[in-house]
Amino acid sequence: MGRLIFYTGVIFLFLAVTPAVINAQSSTAGGASNTSGAPAASGAPAPGTPAVPGIPAPNMPTPNMPQIPRTPAASGAASGGPFPGRATQGTAGIPAAQANTGVPFIDLTIRNPQSGQEVAFSLQLLLLLTVLSLAPSIFILMTSFLRISIVLDFVRRSLSLQQVPPTQVLMGISVFMTLFIMWPTFNTIYERSFRPLAEGQINVEQAYREAEAPLRIFMYSQMQSRPENIRLFMAMRGLDRPNTLADVPTYVLIPAFILNELTVAFKIGILLFIPFIVIDMVVASALMSMGMIMLPPVMISMPFKLILFILVDGWGLLTDQLVRSFM
Repeated sequence: MGRLIFYTGVIFLFLAVTPAVINAQSSTAGGASNTSGAPAASGAPAPGTPAVPGIPAPNMPTPNMPQIPRTPAASGAASGGPFPGRATQGTAGIPAAQANTGVPFIDLTIRNPQSGQEVAFSLQLLLLLTVLSLAPSIFILMTSFLRISIVLDFVRRSLSLQQVPPTQVLMGISVFMTLFIMWPTFNTIYERSFRPLAEGQINVEQAYREAEAPLRIFMYSQMQSRPENIRLFMAMRGLDRPNTLADVPTYVLIPAFILNELTVAFKIGILLFIPFIVIDMVVASALMSMGMIMLPPVMISMPFKLILFILVDGWGLLTDQLVRSFM
């Protein structure tokens, strides 16, 4: 729809500018011919021009001179039309609007609430819109996207690559790997929260609770063997030691999960850097022993890093270990 509006505006602009350009060119051509001293083919004299004795008026026939029949274009020029002689009459048409554009009509009505239920529904709708506006942050911080994106960036840096693969490509890989890992959780949220809410079986509060539970289980499963971050935030908040997952508030579970993901991602990054650092040290020592101090070691070591990464099937191993780290 946006592309259609853009092209329609360009056509309208072209149709509006074309007659003005034709008139300007015609006026310029007429002024040039009059300046050179050549008589005009036809047309009335300019207003206020005095008649010169001995010279017949332009519209009066001259004796012993054959009369040239006037064409419609010349007649239009003589009558003061917008187009001079030998000019083509231009036409500009605006295309008619389509009868059915296929875009639905949206009508929003604002009125005073008639009952307390309508007030509560308006607040729930406002809360839902707020959650939707925070959806990108929720997708980044409460799923496997955080760990995957950091690890992929570490891979690029360890290979001494600056812009290959591009950041957009790495983010796209992270998104689809996140969908692959989180698909069971998203499917559970759809079956227990979204679809019952769309069918009117549950209200917004129940839908929120049903959508929150699978995410809480996923986040806690990643910290089950490393609950130090949960203890940290529980202690800073002054809460009692939890006995089960239900005793951990969501506002404590989310920051603990974020710190856990950052810690795990950095540990994986360290393991990725070790073999490539060895290659850099070997290449730097070889260059110094040969006296090539001014030659950057990164320029020489990068091909060896790429060869090693391809020979061991680096992308396959990395993807397999990343997915297994969430299982």
